[in-house]
Amino acid sequence: MAGKPMQRERMHEAGAPSADSMIVEGGEVPGHPGTPAFTLTRPEPTAIPVVIAVPHAGRAYANTLLERMRHPTFAAPRLEDRYVDLLATDAARRTGAALLIAHAPRAMIDLNRAPDDVDWEMVGSPPPDASAHRGGGVMRRARSGLGLVPRRLPGLGELWKRRLERHELDDRIASVHVPYHAMLAQTLADVRDRWGVALLIDLHSMPPLSARSAGEVPPEYVIGDRFGAACDGGLVSTVFSYFAQCGRQAAHNRPYAGGYVLERHARRSDGIHCLQIEIDRTSYLDSRMAEPGPGFGATADIVTGLVRRIADDVAEMGRDRQRWRAAAE
Repeated sequence: MAGKPMQRERMHEAGAPSADSMIVEGGEVPGHPGTPAFTLTRPEPTAIPVVIAVPHAGRAYANTLLERMRHPTFAAPRLEDRYVDLLATDAARRTGAALLIAHAPRAMIDLNRAPDDVDWEMVGSPPPDASAHRGGGVMRRARSGLGLVPRRLPGLGELWKRRLERHELDDRIASVHVPYHAMLAQTLADVRDRWGVALLIDLHSMPPLSARSAGEVPPEYVIGDRFGAACDGGLVSTVFSYFAQCGRQAAHNRPYAGGYVLERHARRSDGIHCLQIEIDRTSYLDSRMAEPGPGFGATADIVTGLVRRIADDVAEMGRDRQRWRAAAE
């Protein structure tokens, strides 16, 4: 098991005038000594009631991890939400949103999966308690090859040369998964306490989708709210209205409704709302899907505009919530 996850804090000047930002580095990437598993950047005090999180764009690959992959050159980038963290960083800098970025790669551990969503056939030991091992929807991802530790990809097959040892899995969970979600939960609670309501935008990227019918424009964005369970419907309507004004096609919950991040952190009754937003990679990457492309600037502007637009609605929700509480007291 790894030692206690490291956490360092430092202050620096943020993009907003006369505002300080706190930077917290937490966890540690196993096999990559001194490399934090994630970084949180947030203005103090928070400038808007929005937190942007990026769990799948990590690129801190330990050599030991790459050596164990069958096709590292192809598999590692395909598992990434390639450079979507750059879009998030630009939007956070321009709006003052809190920003949580994971550096540990998805090939090592998937932060959008439950910690027990494990394909135990790829681990060199049985589940810790087979009688308590959850099935159904939780394990569907692991069975598909994309559980807590990805096992296979379409067109590439098995990703690893050998099984994962149990202590390695435990180390990844303790050093990356646990501190990341603890930091996200604390940040959302802090923002909610200040504003009355907090919104998480869990930002991802996706391969281009196909049109549902001939002549139809395929969605460039997918908004997931776990079919209404994770976010207020008015906020979802604001997102769709914004994309329509930008002339961008968006889909709702299909094929991506949101995963473990939304399931764990959304608490509508407590004033914490969560959205998963998927962006078509072709809109901001080059033709090789390898580096930022000619559409990066326009996509960054759209994401920034969305954060600004929805932050106003979230702040108003917070004011209404606080007025209601004051009246009830």
